[in-house]
Amino acid sequence: MMERFLLACAVLLCGGAGAAALRAFPAASAVVGAGGAVLGSLLGLTSAIECLRLYDGREYSLPWEMPFGNLTLGMDGLSAVFCLAIFGLAALTALYGFGYLPRERGRTGLAWCWFNVLAAGMALVVAARNGVLFLIAWEVMSLSSFFLVAHEAEKPEVRRAAWTYLVATHVGTAFVLTMFVLLGTAAGSLDFRGLAGPEGMGRGFAAWIFVLAVIGFGVKAGFFPLHVWLPEAHPAAPSHVSALLSGAMIKTGLYALLRSLSFVGPPEPWWGWLLIGVGILSGLFGIVSALAQHDLKRLLAYSSVENIGIAALGIGLGLLGWSAGNWTLTALGFAGALLHVLNHAVFKGLLFLGAGSVLHATGTRAIERLGGLAARMPITTAAFFVGAAAICGLPPLNGFAGEFLIYLGAFKGVLLGEAGLAVPSAALVATLALIGGLAAACFAKAFAVVFLGASRSADAAGAREGPAAMRWPMLALAAACAVLGLGAFALLPSLAPAAGIITGKPPALFAQPLSEAGHLLLVIALASAAFILAAALAAILRARLLRGRAVTRAATWDCGYAAPTARMQYTGSSFAQPLLDLFRLFLRVRADTQPPQGLFPRSAAFATHADDAARERIFAPIFALVGLFLSRLRWLQEGRVHVYVLYIALTLLALLLFAL
Repeated sequence: MMERFLLACAVLLCGGAGAAALRAFPAASAVVGAGGAVLGSLLGLTSAIECLRLYDGREYSLPWEMPFGNLTLGMDGLSAVFCLAIFGLAALTALYGFGYLPRERGRTGLAWCWFNVLAAGMALVVAARNGVLFLIAWEVMSLSSFFLVAHEAEKPEVRRAAWTYLVATHVGTAFVLTMFVLLGTAAGSLDFRGLAGPEGMGRGFAAWIFVLAVIGFGVKAGFFPLHVWLPEAHPAAPSHVSALLSGAMIKTGLYALLRSLSFVGPPEPWWGWLLIGVGILSGLFGIVSALAQHDLKRLLAYSSVENIGIAALGIGLGLLGWSAGNWTLTALGFAGALLHVLNHAVFKGLLFLGAGSVLHATGTRAIERLGGLAARMPITTAAFFVGAAAICGLPPLNGFAGEFLIYLGAFKGVLLGEAGLAVPSAALVATLALIGGLAAACFAKAFAVVFLGASRSADAAGAREGPAAMRWPMLALAAACAVLGLGAFALLPSLAPAAGIITGKPPALFAQPLSEAGHLLLVIALASAAFILAAALAAILRARLLRGRAVTRAATWDCGYAAPTARMQYTGSSFAQPLLDLFRLFLRVRADTQPPQGLFPRSAAFATHADDAARERIFAPIFALVGLFLSRLRWLQEGRVHVYVLYIALTLLALLLFAL
């Protein structure tokens, strides 16, 4: 198992190195880079599947002692869940990127180099069993993703997005580093085994570790209001990279948070309250902001904030159950979060690849310039529809399964009647229901405006499907949405070991609640599949009955006009405007209106624009103050080498004095 994992990482890194070495030959570098990514990811995927199948973990230690511990890698039930998302999505996005990424001398090879390093870095993050090794892998992952986001650095908006991400991720890393320093000081080692419940750890100390983990890893995950980098970086990156960042990389923040819970022992009840609060804010803010967007990839990026919020709700519910000794709530909460992590990787990866296919065909991400793509890009349309239905949580697709477990756990919490469990559980149920309704509206808007109706521009009118390398990964992910939805009941037993690792309890403690939930999922999946089959048969019957009959066809959105135009259609702005009016207190929505004038008006327009409230109201003032402070220190930048050498010498002297 571990041998295959190490071989997978080696193949990924060799593929990246080969692509960089061949950067003068774009076609060859693409073959080597994409081929190494696909092969390495498939090898890693087999190791993760074997771990989940055997319900057992393995460790591999290298004969090299690191500071504060040993260089140890491991694969257990918790790591394996995240490795499924990382390796599975990396393989498909690499194949997609082979057809999507332009062949450019120098740039193509470096892009594939950083892609492979990113995949290997994410895998090492979830496999690291030492704090120093974890931080090294974390930094490798962060830097490689920075270079991928900055792929088109000649564009000012891309440079801004890349630097925003780099600053944000290192702010989070500072909190993570502080957490490990405190843990290592208390335990005398940074080996994860030694960190698990170090002797003498008081509850106050454990609370500080938990808060540092929520902030530090929450930046990477995209918790509100620490998400500000995410809607900037994801649209800027190439689409197959956006799929990997959203589907896999941000999940490493959730993995690290869950792993850190195993270090601090039983939680306090307020830990669960805190994460449920974070989940509520992230979920609602993310989906409302997504509803307000007119850039397709930015819409999907804000939707990732929403889905991270749903996972946080599950983790919070699990913490509440753990603190109360209710293992049913614990099992359903943690398993629901983990299953949602895996499912989100699939449908969000699919949606980003679909958005990339639209961008590749039309040259634009602006949904107001699209429309009518269903007739010209049927494969992309079908795949995007499946992803949209899955992200809305519609059975029998996979998005339903994780949310169902969280719902089930929350309802059980309400029925217990204890205020400490019933109140947050009730808030969770209400929030999750509201998020689901808003998500349905958001993706009804995205799908309808982009794919239905008439073309709004010449770019949309001339669109056509991309190459086979782009189509097959979308079809594979669409099929995975259905398979994981129908087969979710079979996955639940594999999640019991992960819950056991987080809590330090025997996995058998969580097996029974998950088994009962699996039976319910199976019944719902079969009933939903039967309904879809009945609808398909009804459609076939209708087609047969109408065969040979004249069917009247009219222009889309004709509105009773003799000569309808595409401008009569609903736009993204007009579709979302009634809902956005309800959330004006939380969003900075600006409306640009040009009303019709005269008896025979010829021009009219309506458009809305939404700014990120967290960025504008929280971080922009902070950045302005920091910028003002740093501008007053510019005199330190003399531009002379010998002055900088003096700075280095003084720093080394200070460190020596500190050591003595």
